[in-house]
Amino acid sequence: MKLTSEFYQRPDVVQIARDLLGKYLYTNINGVLTGGRIVETEAYAHLNDQACHSHLGRYTARTSIMYEAGGVAYAYLIYGRYTLFNIITNEAGKADAVLIRGLEPTEGIPEMLLRRGLTSVSSKLTAGPGLLTQALGITTKHYGTDLTGNLIWLEDHGESVPEEMVRTSPRVGIDYAGLDAALPWRFRELGSKWTSPAK
Repeated sequence: MKLTSEFYQRPDVVQIARDLLGKYLYTNINGVLTGGRIVETEAYAHLNDQACHSHLGRYTARTSIMYEAGGVAYAYLIYGRYTLFNIITNEAGKADAVLIRGLEPTEGIPEMLLRRGLTSVSSKLTAGPGLLTQALGITTKHYGTDLTGNLIWLEDHGESVPEEMVRTSPRVGIDYAGLDAALPWRFRELGSKWTSPAK
């Protein structure tokens, strides 16, 4: 079942990040279906979170999509080469987001390998936020994509990830965020080889 706008527009981004474990992310780009099961996420809140791009109401050409109602894609470039895929959550004006960091590939694996330039399936395929976007064909041109449509979307297959199978820890690469860098807003499925290698 495709996730609806109501799922994304709930007020608690941390809960949404946790709930996204075990959901499925798909793309249909140029008629090719690729996708997989989400195994790692990070939450970013517009209030009291210096790591969030919209902290203190920051509004730029890049962050403008964050102020839309939840259920759209926030895709941006880091290091000049990797696209990161985030899901905007909450109601319009409350600029929260969830970063998808790890994906277990399940659909369209041959196409994913081609996109990543790999010859065999390994964690290098989708275990990391910049890798999974390459595998799924997500680029910055998908900025603002409606995630209830047929280009990029998420599905609930009725799989719940029990609490004892979830590792909660601080987020990655946000040392600039002061005390907020210690917030336990990174969620990983224990035992999955598809979570990103960052400790």
